[in-house]
Amino acid sequence: MFRNNWLSVMDPFDAMDTFDRSFFSNPFFTEKSSGDFGFGTDLTDEGDAYKLTADLPGFNKEDIHLDLSNDVLTISAERHSEAEDKDKKGKYIRRERSYGCYKRSISLGDVDQSNISAKYENGVLTLTMPKKAPELPEAKRIEIE
Repeated sequence: MFRNNWLSVMDPFDAMDTFDRSFFSNPFFTEKSSGDFGFGTDLTDEGDAYKLTADLPGFNKEDIHLDLSNDVLTISAERHSEAEDKDKKGKYIRRERSYGCYKRSISLGDVDQSNISAKYENGVLTLTMPKKAPELPEAKRIEIE
C-alpha cells in the first residue's frame, strides 16, 4: 500500500525531465526550435549605436547568416565537421561527426536597419547597429480665423 502511494506522488522520470529542461533550455533565447542551441551574446549601448558581439568560434564566415524581417534580426550558423583516424589496416581508431544549428533572434526596435554593419574575426561576430535619429515633433502655427 505504501509503495502505491509513493509511486502516485513520486514520478521516477521527473528528475530526468527537470535535468533535460535545465540543460537544454536557455532563458535568453528569443526564438527556439528543436535542435537549435544558443550562443553567447553581449549587447552594449554605445550612445549613438548598439554593439552586439556573439561568440561563434570554429565557424567559417560563410556559415553565418544575418537575416532581417519585420524589425527582427536573426543570427544563424550551421556547422558540419567530421574527424577520422584510421590504423594501418584501414580500421577506425576514432571517427567523430559534429553537426549543429545555432540561432538567435533579436528585436531591433529603434535601430537604423539600413546602416547595420557586421564583421567576423577570431570567432567573434560583431554588429554595429546605429540608433534611429529621434523624431522631433513638428512645430506648426495655427492661424486664427
